[in-house]
Amino acid sequence: MTASEVTTLLRGKPEDLSFAERCLASWRTGRLEAGFEAIALRQELNHTRRQLQRWMAPRPVGLPAWTLPARALVQPEPLGCVLIIGPWNYPFQLCLHPLISALAAGNTAVLKPSEQAPRTAALIAELIKAHFPREIVQVVLGDGEVAARLLQERFDHIFFTGGGRIARLVAAAAARELTPVTLELGGKSPAIVLEGADLAVTARRLAWGKTINAGQTCVAPDHLLVTPAVREPLLQAIATEWRRFYGDDPLASPDLGSIVNETQFSRLEALLNGARDRGQIVAGGRSDGGRRRMEPTLIAVDEPHHDPLMQEELFGPLLPVITVADLDAALALVRRGSKPLALYLFGGNRRDQRRLLETTSSGGVVFNDVVVHAGLSQLPFGGVGDSGMGAYHGEAGFLAFSHRRSVLSRSFRFDLPFRYPPYRSPLPLLEKLLT
Repeated sequence: MTASEVTTLLRGKPEDLSFAERCLASWRTGRLEAGFEAIALRQELNHTRRQLQRWMAPRPVGLPAWTLPARALVQPEPLGCVLIIGPWNYPFQLCLHPLISALAAGNTAVLKPSEQAPRTAALIAELIKAHFPREIVQVVLGDGEVAARLLQERFDHIFFTGGGRIARLVAAAAARELTPVTLELGGKSPAIVLEGADLAVTARRLAWGKTINAGQTCVAPDHLLVTPAVREPLLQAIATEWRRFYGDDPLASPDLGSIVNETQFSRLEALLNGARDRGQIVAGGRSDGGRRRMEPTLIAVDEPHHDPLMQEELFGPLLPVITVADLDAALALVRRGSKPLALYLFGGNRRDQRRLLETTSSGGVVFNDVVVHAGLSQLPFGGVGDSGMGAYHGEAGFLAFSHRRSVLSRSFRFDLPFRYPPYRSPLPLLEKLLT
């Protein structure tokens, strides 16, 4: 695809609504949280439109004296046809968000939306068919067997968002053809709270981050690591914020989302029932299987290495709380586990922030807030280790779907003889000339 073709696809026709605007209009009658998905797409589109010309431009590179006269540049070029496999938790945004980057880089694409969000998958298929030529973007609907058959085909890049188990299958399939992959996964993202945090604001941000989309967010705070001095007032403040958000009966609140399906609900309910049997519930604890709704719940965890709540990413409105002596103890727990997709720290000071950055590894770090970094096109978004491979959003997404081609152009003049046999120049002279 040429630059003009990419720009036309991203901008749409002047007399018509853009693709993102049509998507947004389809969500305006729905819940606000569902609308966040379309808003995120519009933000990414607007950022890409403003920056695309700069991203696509060849970038000159300086050269050593012995190569002159010459010039060098790095030229981004499309990879080809890419496969994008979307998840169910944000089925609209996380399927189309990487598509923006793929098209901006000049690729064609095949989309495989999640079968666990069938209505959204059907909407994506309808909108893509209406607004994109079939030779540019296609949508394939179906279950895991369909995805497995797609992975048998040869693509130039595979972009997968989901869990670690399926990611390993995707990576194994890609390895057969040496296909590059981007894996956007998840993990147990901790939130550390120290003295010095504004507990009212901290509680409000943690309460929101844990329950947006009913906790089914890859960068939601998975568990809290809190020092003794802040534990009780923080937990009281979080419980108070949840009552303010969702009322005295959260299960009846129109602002609390449902768990996506029976399988995920049963998994979370088993964890909740186990915590209740062990007497760990601090606040909340109710659920409604008929509507797949679960009350935001604080759970005390005394043995984090053995507690069932700490064995896998929760992906629901259950928030374990672990008391730690100090920041060093919290960081030791973080390092003991897999590298998280996000790591949050509230309170402390600049030295504490620096210590966290120097002694841990994670996909991203946020001080004094949660989740919001995932909505910024200016920041790369991706994991490390078990939380993912590669990054996207903004320029990082453009580069993820591009090959950076090295181009060197030299003159026929000054064809120095020392490079050719028979070699007569002394080694010290060559080292001086070439370094």
